[in-house]
Amino acid sequence: QVQLVESGGGLVQAGGSLRLSCILSGSIFSVDAMGWYRQAPGKQRELVAVVTSGGRRNYGDSVKGRFTISRDNAKNTVFLQMNSLKPEDTAVYLCHAGRVVAGGEPYEYDYWGQGTQVTVSS
Repeated sequence: QVQLVESGGGLVQAGGSLRLSCILSGSIFSVDAMGWYRQAPGKQRELVAVVTSGGRRNYGDSVKGRFTISRDNAKNTVFLQMNSLKPEDTAVYLCHAGRVVAGGEPYEYDYWGQGTQVTVSS
């Protein structure tokens, strides 16, 4: 069974830092992009950062220069280092894995984690 499990969320003061982790588990053969999205109450889900298996990174405009995404391909794990956090970064952060081939099946699927809450106080 394929699962995405996030960790590392919490409460932090403005200007502080947090590091999120996400592990893709199961009989994984390959996975393309892994990344993070976030959703705040009453707002649409938005891209935070994504990294492909080849190392190409893309960031949402609101986090450029403050957040850094990294990935351990051997462990199917993705990290998000969040620095200089602002109250507007408060949201549920969801991990995403795209084009996952697993379980001996010749098909690609996308997976989402349950989300981890990040709260930044002013």
